[in-house]
Amino acid sequence: MKRALVSVSDKTNLVPFVKRLVELGYEIISTGGTKKALEEAGVEVIAVDAVTGFPEILEGRVKTLHPMIHGGLLAKRGDSSHQQQVDENQIKYIDLVCVNLYPFAKTIQNTASTHEDKIENIDIGGPSMLRSAAKNFNDVTVIVDAKDYDLVISEIEENQNTTLKTRQMLAGKVFNHTAAYDAMIANYFNEINEIEFPEKLTLTYDLKQGLRYGENPHQKAAFYQTLQQPSYSVVNSQQLHGKELSYNNIADANAALEILQEFEGPAAVAVKHMNPCGVGLGSTIEEAYDKAYQADPVSIFGGIVALNKEVTKEVAEKLHQLFLEIVIAPSFSEEALAILKQKKNLRLLITDMSKRLENGMKLASVKGGVLVQDLDTLQVNKEELECVTEVQPTSEDLKQLMFGFNVCKHVKSNAITLVKEDMTIGIGAGQMNRVGSAKIALEQAGELSQGAYLASDAFFPMSDTVELAAKYGIKAIIQPGGSIKDQDSIDACNKHGICMVFTKVRHFKH
Repeated sequence: MKRALVSVSDKTNLVPFVKRLVELGYEIISTGGTKKALEEAGVEVIAVDAVTGFPEILEGRVKTLHPMIHGGLLAKRGDSSHQQQVDENQIKYIDLVCVNLYPFAKTIQNTASTHEDKIENIDIGGPSMLRSAAKNFNDVTVIVDAKDYDLVISEIEENQNTTLKTRQMLAGKVFNHTAAYDAMIANYFNEINEIEFPEKLTLTYDLKQGLRYGENPHQKAAFYQTLQQPSYSVVNSQQLHGKELSYNNIADANAALEILQEFEGPAAVAVKHMNPCGVGLGSTIEEAYDKAYQADPVSIFGGIVALNKEVTKEVAEKLHQLFLEIVIAPSFSEEALAILKQKKNLRLLITDMSKRLENGMKLASVKGGVLVQDLDTLQVNKEELECVTEVQPTSEDLKQLMFGFNVCKHVKSNAITLVKEDMTIGIGAGQMNRVGSAKIALEQAGELSQGAYLASDAFFPMSDTVELAAKYGIKAIIQPGGSIKDQDSIDACNKHGICMVFTKVRHFKH
């Protein structure tokens, strides 16, 4: 008679699976809560300590770590030497292992869990059995995921055993699972030991969804998520309507949400190709959206719109007039949903926006490696600004300069942002020199640049940006400062009566 060892924390669909194994001729070995649940369901179970001849000890920390278990898992069938040792030690083969692990992930996510709770939910015996069974997949079927129960049963019914191909697939699934489990534990210890950049970087992500393709149709792609589910996150969003999200949709939505979390009051952001094309603030979400749209009514076409307040009927009616890829917000009114759902392909997403500027890490792949850094969540306070010109800023000047600088940090370097009356009026992104970005932004703004505010993500290495700004009537400039030629720019501002403040913080975005 074949033997199956069953020990699971997640007992979803377990009883019918095990009952079918019994009907197919398997003896069941189990322990602890799993044994109790099976016995209560009327399944005859052999206790692990009856197999090992040794009691569970140390509060259950040691129960399956025994040669009678691991010998039965690791012995090669058909190997005469292994067979002799199995016979000499009266070890019985174990043909199937069904194990899932202590819920370490749920434990560390539970704010009420103590450090001791987390340590006790580090499974030792479970991963050991899984790894032993997976290593010996030629002879042993190993299951770590309840979604595989039906496949295993159907193959045993048809062939009296699972196929080698299936056993190999299940073994690979096990090693992915235990690697992710160990990565979570390692990252927890890195956190409590305050190790920001460990010698071995072990990251784990769960597949959220497959994607039709990547940035271009010839590139394969998928979307993975971390264990954490932060606010202002596409990963943490719920899609209410529209086509499946694409690779570029997800990247653009993430860019929009990163900008949106800079603002507390009603704000609207329009994004195209991961750069903002319009940002607006207002006393209401309707006013904020109107400003974001007016900022660049051409580039918003085919882009995405993110809002930090509920989408109202009034806003929905205006959004409905455009071709957009995505609208993302914390909620939609019933009237707004009814209006926007008329567009079959428009993706409507809701996501939590209750917390702002959470810490985290940003990863960027390079060939053969990965770059890791803190997320750029730094915000400059008005009190930290230094006015370096003869013309001093008013409180309204400072408000607009701060707005412009907060948008500018999310524009590809070299970045120049022009703002006026709580809306962007010109954005220059990704040019190889700063004056080139300024030209794009100023030409876009045109006559609106008179009395407007200019923000730069980094210092001015030359006074040419100031000279160009003066020609367009810019009132005030905000930039990090720190160039060896700062005085040239300061002198140019004083010559043209422009106010300039330094933040002493730069926001490169490559």
